[in-house]
Amino acid sequence: MSNVVSILNGLITTSKDGEEGFRIASEHTKDFELKRVFQERIRDCAKAAAELQELVSGMNEEPTDSGSILGAMHRGWLGIKTAITGDDDLAILEECERGEDVSKKNYTEAVTKDLPANVRLVVQNQYDTALRNHDLIRDLRDRYRAAK
Repeated sequence: MSNVVSILNGLITTSKDGEEGFRIASEHTKDFELKRVFQERIRDCAKAAAELQELVSGMNEEPTDSGSILGAMHRGWLGIKTAITGDDDLAILEECERGEDVSKKNYTEAVTKDLPANVRLVVQNQYDTALRNHDLIRDLRDRYRAAK
C-alpha cells in the first residue's frame, strides 16, 4: 500500500505544481482567453489534488500538500522569463507546455502501475484530463506561435 501512497503523493505534488504554475501564468497574461483557460486549469489541478489527498487519507496515510522543488524552480523560471519578455503570452504558453509535459509524463507512468480499482479509476480519469490539458496548451502555443 505504501507504493500506492507514494504514487498518489507524487501525483498530488504534480497537481499542486500545475495549480501554482497556472496561477502565475494567469497573473502574467493580458489575454482574456488565456486568463480564462489558466483559471480553469487552476480549478482542475486543485480538484485533482483534493481527490488524490482524499484517497491517501482514506488509506490512513498522510497526503502531501505542497508542490515540488522542481516545480518551484520552474515557476521561478516562468517569472524570470515573463519579466524579461514583458509578459509575452507565447513565452507563458511555452512554459505552461513544459509543465504540462511533466504532468503528462507523471500520469502516464502512474496509469501503468498496479493500483487498486478505486484508485485506478481516479488516476485514469485524471490522466485523461491531463492529456486534454496538455493538448489544449500545446494547441494554444502553436496558435500564438503562428500569429507571431
